[in-house]
Amino acid sequence: MNDEDQQEQTDTLAPAADSSHPVSAPPASAHPASAHPASAHPATGTLSAERLAAKALEARLLGGERKLRRREVAAGAGLSLLSARKLWRALGFPNFGDEDVAFTERDQAALSTVVDLVRSGMLTEEAAISVTRSIGQMTDRMVVWQIEALVEDMVHEQGVSDAVARKRLVNELPALVDALEDMLVYSWRRQLNAGVQRLAVRAEAGLQASEEGREGDEDDAPLPLARAVGFADLVSYTSLSRRMNEKTLARLVQRFENKCAEIISVGGGRLVKTVGDEVLYIAETPAAGAEISLALAQAFTEDEILPEARVAMVWGRILSRLGDIYGPTVNLAARLTTLADPGTVLVDSMTATALDQDERFVLLPQPAENVRGFGEIHPVRLARGRGKGLILD
Repeated sequence: MNDEDQQEQTDTLAPAADSSHPVSAPPASAHPASAHPASAHPATGTLSAERLAAKALEARLLGGERKLRRREVAAGAGLSLLSARKLWRALGFPNFGDEDVAFTERDQAALSTVVDLVRSGMLTEEAAISVTRSIGQMTDRMVVWQIEALVEDMVHEQGVSDAVARKRLVNELPALVDALEDMLVYSWRRQLNAGVQRLAVRAEAGLQASEEGREGDEDDAPLPLARAVGFADLVSYTSLSRRMNEKTLARLVQRFENKCAEIISVGGGRLVKTVGDEVLYIAETPAAGAEISLALAQAFTEDEILPEARVAMVWGRILSRLGDIYGPTVNLAARLTTLADPGTVLVDSMTATALDQDERFVLLPQPAENVRGFGEIHPVRLARGRGKGLILD
């Protein structure tokens, strides 16, 4: 670890040595033309059409040309360089050097926004970095998803190769930027409202509902949220994927994720994450989790392309952090998934008790199993009772 990194371990979002006199950016001509790849020009002084399009798109997305070095941006926001680096790392930015002309005035404004939240007392430094990291990680995954979706669509619709589609994207993306940005902000506001309702307004009601059948000394007792936690795992996915080419595998994965997302959303749940052939989801009540679980098992059993799925669901308490969920409830649901037969849903005995009086479900006790980390458990197979279940368009 170098001296700068050692100092960073204790450096806070502190002002620069003299933040009342921020360093102003020198004119662009004062910076070496080779300081950053985005500002480099060929020796001939001419740029290809592709390069010109890429530079124009970059200037639009970044809010202007790169004219500032990292120390200038940090000083302009009234921060030490080490404090600025904390936030940039949280956003997932690469580690630019002192001479790299890598930033714009919009970068400085964004840095100032976070710093002002801390200095005004609205956020602690720890919370500010955590929120910043959430934005960086989620938007990184989002843009990769969007770019790949656009490239795949161009390959299919325009009949070009993958390499050609990626080059054409630079010219076609500008027409989409405003619409994508509007949808991002719209979705974030809707999701924020839903998250507040789910994680704050209704959280106490969920905990109260989870009290039935509990002694108070369970492993998950201290955890702050009550949720139905489910896993769905495609059967024989590994061997199946080995026999597929790239396009077929991509379509299978997309079909799997799309079908899971639709069912979970219609059921009022939330898709936490997908990992290859497995999806993790949650719902606010045992009944909602059961409906989603049964619908997933049925959908993959009836699908003409996808294999069947093993599904399991457990009602219990969890910890929600970094967009993921943790705790014994999650671990037990994962263990039960491996015990389920293809096309079926398993729950544990406590979840079965919570569903016992609901005529929409049939509960079929299974032989006891010894499960690593939990000892002997009593799985219960969940089946459809009265009613039609989730209605999908």
